[in-house]
Amino acid sequence: MAMGSLGDGEDDFNPEINTTPLVDVMLVLLIIFMITIPVMNHAVKIDLPRATNQPNEIKPENINLSVDENGKIFWNVEEISLEVLTSRIAESAKMEPQPEIHIRGARTVQYEKVAQIMAAVQRGGLKKIGFPLDPSMQ
Repeated sequence: MAMGSLGDGEDDFNPEINTTPLVDVMLVLLIIFMITIPVMNHAVKIDLPRATNQPNEIKPENINLSVDENGKIFWNVEEISLEVLTSRIAESAKMEPQPEIHIRGARTVQYEKVAQIMAAVQRGGLKKIGFPLDPSMQ
């Protein structure tokens, strides 16, 4: 017998490794890999969207309109009249993209002056009007 038995008293121990099961496992793995590798090589065709490189839209500068206590109108820092204001608004409305108008009024200015500016901006065709708040005035 290849394996020793307990009752015989013989010391026939076989120190060799039985490689037959190892070879069987390796052959099975080889067959599995031979079957699965050609399946993995087939690519799935996907229609991906094309990337386009478009320049970022340049934002125009904001226009700061302010009215002081005396009712004087300022375009950024330049003092202008209501007639000049309407012509500048018309020029700004033609820009693409349109600038944003920020209207600031002094605390003691009459609301009528601010309403005139808002009406001129609306008639001029500008669509973005903002009223920024100064936190120190609250």
